[in-house]
Amino acid sequence: MDTIGDGSISMKNGASQNSKRDRKRGKILIVGSPNVGKSVVFNNLTGAYATVSNYPGTTVEISKGTGKIDNTDYEVFDCPGMYSLLPITEEERVSQKMILNEKTDVILHVTDAKNIERMLPFTFQLIEAGLPVILVLNIMDEAEKLGIDIDSKKLEAELGIPVVPAISVTKHGMKHLRNVIAHYLPAKPYLVTYDGIVEEAVARMQELLKGGYPVSKRAVALLLLQNDSETRKIVESKESDIEGIRSIIRELAGKVRYSVNYSLSVRRHQVATAIGKRFLTHSGVAAEKSFREILSRITMNPWTGFPILLLILYFGLYKFVGGIGAGVIVDFLENTIFEKYVTPHVTNFVEALVPWPVLRSLFVGEYGIITLGIRYAVAIILPIVGTFFIVFAIIEDSGYLPRLSMLMDRLFKKIGLSGRAVIPMVLGLGCDTMAIMVTRTLATKRERIIATLLLSLAIPCSAQIGVIMSLFGEENSTGLLIWAAIITAIFLLVGYLVSKVLPGDEPVFFMEVPPLRMPKLSNVIIKTYTRMEWYFMEVCPLFILASVLIWLGQITGIFETVVSLFVYPVRLLDMPDKSAVAFFFGFFRRDYGAAGLYDLKKAGLLNGNQILVACVTLTLFLPCIAQFIMNIKERGWKTGVGISIFVLVFSFGAGYAVNTILLVCGIQL
Repeated sequence: MDTIGDGSISMKNGASQNSKRDRKRGKILIVGSPNVGKSVVFNNLTGAYATVSNYPGTTVEISKGTGKIDNTDYEVFDCPGMYSLLPITEEERVSQKMILNEKTDVILHVTDAKNIERMLPFTFQLIEAGLPVILVLNIMDEAEKLGIDIDSKKLEAELGIPVVPAISVTKHGMKHLRNVIAHYLPAKPYLVTYDGIVEEAVARMQELLKGGYPVSKRAVALLLLQNDSETRKIVESKESDIEGIRSIIRELAGKVRYSVNYSLSVRRHQVATAIGKRFLTHSGVAAEKSFREILSRITMNPWTGFPILLLILYFGLYKFVGGIGAGVIVDFLENTIFEKYVTPHVTNFVEALVPWPVLRSLFVGEYGIITLGIRYAVAIILPIVGTFFIVFAIIEDSGYLPRLSMLMDRLFKKIGLSGRAVIPMVLGLGCDTMAIMVTRTLATKRERIIATLLLSLAIPCSAQIGVIMSLFGEENSTGLLIWAAIITAIFLLVGYLVSKVLPGDEPVFFMEVPPLRMPKLSNVIIKTYTRMEWYFMEVCPLFILASVLIWLGQITGIFETVVSLFVYPVRLLDMPDKSAVAFFFGFFRRDYGAAGLYDLKKAGLLNGNQILVACVTLTLFLPCIAQFIMNIKERGWKTGVGISIFVLVFSFGAGYAVNTILLVCGIQL
């Protein structure tokens, strides 16, 4: 992906004529807190394409791309979000490893300009490490709107590193950034001085560090004094006087009033505040007078935030995804395109071409690849997923998602999660398999297990939601509301009980909140297209595979045997025997099973009560095969299988309870 983006540095001395093999190669790491625009800077430097892969030995994903600046081809890495060189989460640990282990030409510390004082302490740590740092003051437009003016030239002179103001979403400052990268020269950087006893311990520690390190010995000493496990492993592999190092750590820990980490953090923040007073000015424009700031606060206030969330769910999910995606578009594709044109013509073509009924049934018929698998994927699932991803892209690009995390944090703490878990939960409404991967961002193993269980149990994907909305229809909106209330109650109850049973530390939560913006149409289109492509490439093969497996099961008799096993619990729910097939489909994909119920409703085999019981049970039913595999990959086979067994038993138990309540109360939907 060798690209020259906007404002690329021109080649000198005819360098553009050099062959590719003559070009130098460099490496750039992009670091910083979440939600400060790192990924936008990454895209500006590398272009539209990137490879995403797990960091070796972990499940944390990193993005890698290449870009050309001047006559140098750079590998560019977008590191997971981190607040400090001393990590807390697995993501921060991966970023620390990349900083400590990767020999880099430039490290871009991307910051939110309006919160620069809070982010400078991390800059100090990077400078202490002797790394080639460029400080990127991103989101400058928002800082200016809040009346914040930063004298970047004087700040640059003070810190001894390049400082680049930028507005990455509009590419403002990107040309200057490329120029600074191309002509980066080391300077004498600013170093924070700490308390006398700390500086003495650091000096003694540096004398004992004889090995070679990718960062300065001062940074190594400071991380050791803070008991950083990764640094300790590196040092123990290089040094002989380990006991002398340990004794300095123990001695300092006994002298400081609080922890060493606390003492260092307080000092860095004192220095950052002092620098802010010197190089930041406020024009007197009050943040409260900004409409977007007022709106931002409203979205995070429980009294106003939850009504706003309900409006987004109503218009975004119910009206747009349910009404347009699962209603208008599905009806057109299903009843017009497939029923009138695709299915009859394909069936006639296959019947004329394939004389053997058994082989013919693989492609057309009740469970054929084309008439069932592709029809479900294209006519029912794709429009629902597509409309959901449009809504999700708008929410994401507007900056609302972090505010939703802040809003939900207090409630989520009751179920053992932090507000950060909102992101995988919301993403699970699009695709639970993708959401399980995103649980890697949660800080503790306990949170990741709780989130995985709840995603597997009570978070229906967008396609499933869309089909369920179609099942209820406008004539049974009461049933839809009851279904939503039951699933929400189960989500909260199970989460609360599991959080009480599962051992581990209580969750902590901190997150940078980016500015609210009007979503850019180009960003929404690109994000929607990318996610639809990813989903379609995943879902179509699985639907085709499901059709093939069902076909094989039919001709071998296995299909009927497995379906017959589902008949017994289905009868307990007062459901028709044919609904057992839909539940069996649900194991291949939950939305596949929901689409099977949709066919039963069209055939007039389900009444209002049965639709409610079936939707509750299928929503809580086993994770689909893709999610099941992802559960095992992320949480281990014991936890993954255990979650599936619990979900299977719980789903039918909940369905039985709902059906019993309806019968006892004499409710008829």
